[in-house]
Amino acid sequence: MSAGEPLLGLAALARKVFAGEDLLPLSESMLDRVTRDPTDTNALMDLSIILQLLYKPNTARSMQERALEMNRVYHMPASGGEERIRLLAIMTSGDLMANAPLDFLIEQSDVSLDMLYVTDEAEFPETIPEHDVAFVAVADSDPNLPVLEGLTTTMASWPRPVLNRPERILRTTREGTWEELHNAEGVTMPPQVRIPRRTLERLNVGEISLPSTQIQWSFPVIVRPCNSHAGHGLSRLADVNDVSGYLSAQAETEFYISPYLDYRSQDGLFRKYRIALIDGRPYASHMAISSNWMVHYLNAGMTDSAEKRLEEERFMVGFDEDFGSRHAAAFADIYRRFDLDYLIIDCAESADGKLLVFEVDVGAVIHAMDPVEMFPYKQVQMKKVFAAFHEMLARRVAP
Repeated sequence: MSAGEPLLGLAALARKVFAGEDLLPLSESMLDRVTRDPTDTNALMDLSIILQLLYKPNTARSMQERALEMNRVYHMPASGGEERIRLLAIMTSGDLMANAPLDFLIEQSDVSLDMLYVTDEAEFPETIPEHDVAFVAVADSDPNLPVLEGLTTTMASWPRPVLNRPERILRTTREGTWEELHNAEGVTMPPQVRIPRRTLERLNVGEISLPSTQIQWSFPVIVRPCNSHAGHGLSRLADVNDVSGYLSAQAETEFYISPYLDYRSQDGLFRKYRIALIDGRPYASHMAISSNWMVHYLNAGMTDSAEKRLEEERFMVGFDEDFGSRHAAAFADIYRRFDLDYLIIDCAESADGKLLVFEVDVGAVIHAMDPVEMFPYKQVQMKKVFAAFHEMLARRVAP
């Protein structure tokens, strides 16, 4: 079987998107490679990533399935010098949020990466690449549940050090996160209740009230489809009259519903933070500022506002002494409760000064792709994050 030319991978391809490069010529080149050699699985996997970045999920999934039928291990050599750490990532099939994108964290380092894809039953191929440390990169989702459950047994007796134990990742569901954190020190988090579509429909006609929890429910509420990310299907319902319109636009069968908490700062703007918790220590990854309650970095207008970027710079430069110190007890308790070596936290600050947690995840991306001329401060901060990840690997590899 031919693997063809070297794998480019998600980080390299996403960097092209951030730079404004048109991916269509590259996708045509990959398709030509596959036409000439149907066993070129590297081309198939890269083509799958490109198609996902071009918002063609069905075709992307088809390409990925073809690749995995022939080959379940994909190699990326150390790109920053001599190989010193061999990292094995345990992954599964799916979209760009199905696994932790580790290649962003090891760019230009002495870490080589083998990505081993397992099946729904966590079945491994006969040959496992030689490695120094294994990392379970499978993120929590309904489709990934059988994989994580199977890995819980397999990884318990793994012959090498294992990062991010699968049984701990299983606790990072939205409802599981609330169970873990609703009484954590210095943390506030609204309950996350999973309900079937029929419950929302009954709510619309007034047959039932909002789900009862430890706090009193009232409108407005936040609703989103299960297994959705990046704001897909996320909406704030002001009252029961909004339910019908929301359901008419959503075909999903299950949803998460949660009380809406107004987290505006005194200036009326919303601030959302992404924190990487690496070996128990928090690191700033980005800060987005928006007039909209549904904050995402790409739609927050950070590139349009020098004032916002200056505030993000102050946040990053002074993180250890300010935000990180202010919420040190919260981060410590989150680490203690989840006990995950690598965890991403999307959060804000509540009106009473607590850490307002939206979600925790192992599959969220952190990167250093922003234009250096516009975000010079990010390169310095992200180097700290990537160095912390590297140091964590080195500590596990050390005798």
